[in-house]
Amino acid sequence: MLDVCLLGSGGMMPLPHRHLTALMTRFNGSNLLIDCGEGTQVAIKEKGWSFKPIDTICFTHYHGDHISGLPGLLLTMGNAERTEPLTLIGPRGLERVVNALRVIAPELPFPIIFKEIQGAVQSFKQRGYRITGFKVNHNVLCYGYTIEICRAGRFDVERAKAAQIPMKLWSRLQKGEIIEEDGRVYRPEDVLGPARRGIKVTYCTDSRPTETIAAQAAGADLFICEGMYGEAEKAQKAVEYKHMTMAEAAKLARRAQPQELWLTHYSPSLVRPEEYMDAMCKIFPRTVPGRDGRTAELDFTE
Repeated sequence: MLDVCLLGSGGMMPLPHRHLTALMTRFNGSNLLIDCGEGTQVAIKEKGWSFKPIDTICFTHYHGDHISGLPGLLLTMGNAERTEPLTLIGPRGLERVVNALRVIAPELPFPIIFKEIQGAVQSFKQRGYRITGFKVNHNVLCYGYTIEICRAGRFDVERAKAAQIPMKLWSRLQKGEIIEEDGRVYRPEDVLGPARRGIKVTYCTDSRPTETIAAQAAGADLFICEGMYGEAEKAQKAVEYKHMTMAEAAKLARRAQPQELWLTHYSPSLVRPEEYMDAMCKIFPRTVPGRDGRTAELDFTE
């Protein structure tokens, strides 16, 4: 099961009842964070989740509303006596930007591993996650992310017995390990059926609509997408500043056909996003307004 929480749904500036951009996921004891806007620590506390299991933080880009909460979070993690490495993933310039922010958090009891995304698309494997960063269209270098929990095929006991594979090796093969023992090589594909459907979440903010976003979100269990403006008259403003309207996000979802679309990254001027949902659901029926603390529990389906 993958737990997903939209910690902050605001853009540009925090509001009294709306935190800035952040998404957190939990899977198998590992916590992942995408973006860390101002107030992210407060949002995590309000949710009742923990800082300490966060082992990966992904950044879409380096505008303040997406990264300004990082120094404080690092200090809190350090004060919690964390010693495990923390992996940071982001666009080109990641180490330079983070080290500049760390002027106020210079000494940490844990190492930081930097992984800069190379090119238009790159995937990383982290603690059971497959994380794919994909380039989007903002006024600075910016990436969306697809988070996947992949699932191997079923273990075929009869094939294992027929191949005379020792039972003591079965669990290791089921976990995807290639084993060499007594001069023989045992491979997972010898005993596993076709890969089964996993869990997929696609997250995108600060972009104009692109074909890549729709392709990445195709068939996702959850698509979380910027809907900065609800008002039709602000469509030109979205073009000018390279953001997205709610209607544009809903049209992307109509093409991608995820199980559900959550809108997020609202303009401070957008006070009641739920007022636009009737119109958005006419474009893509499974559209809901994201809000701080909105949570989903995504499970494997057969």
